[in-house]
Amino acid sequence: VMGLIFAKLWSLFCNQEHKVIIVGLDNAGKTTILYQFLMNEVVHTSPTIGSNVEEIVVKNTHFLMWDIGGQESLRSSWNTYYSNTEFIILVVDSIDRERLAITKEELYRMLAHEDLRKAAVLIFANKQDMKGCMTAAEISKYLTLSSIKDHPWHIQSCCALTGEGLCQGLEWMTSRIGVR
Repeated sequence: VMGLIFAKLWSLFCNQEHKVIIVGLDNAGKTTILYQFLMNEVVHTSPTIGSNVEEIVVKNTHFLMWDIGGQESLRSSWNTYYSNTEFIILVVDSIDRERLAITKEELYRMLAHEDLRKAAVLIFANKQDMKGCMTAAEISKYLTLSSIKDHPWHIQSCCALTGEGLCQGLEWMTSRIGVR
């Protein structure tokens, strides 16, 4: 009987699925990041209409990742994915200075949503391999991340094409599990 109870408890803690939404403006690199997590390779992508969903397993931790299309016409439907979300991965195109204000607006709209009140936020400052890109620190300052007090957050420089920085982001997420 004890063995059965232990096995049940173990499966509860080790195979729990954690819902993640991957959001950001169109062309930020969301789908490229998702498939880099999944297959460790660059997959040719086209604009996501709707969503892609994949399970990513990191050290026995199961993440159900929803990559949601970022075109302007799709952003109003992001909230249909919020229920039971534990992590928001916000992908920022570090080259796209012109649209950083829109990213900021979308971030704070999400953080104000009731269904995301307990979600932790990982910001990927993507395209760090590009000449003239903003650093993670510049993006953090522009998005006023230091003002976010009611959500754990972390910003991580990355390059979706090479996979650089992605593991560090996932490690931060796994370190947050159970820290509520």
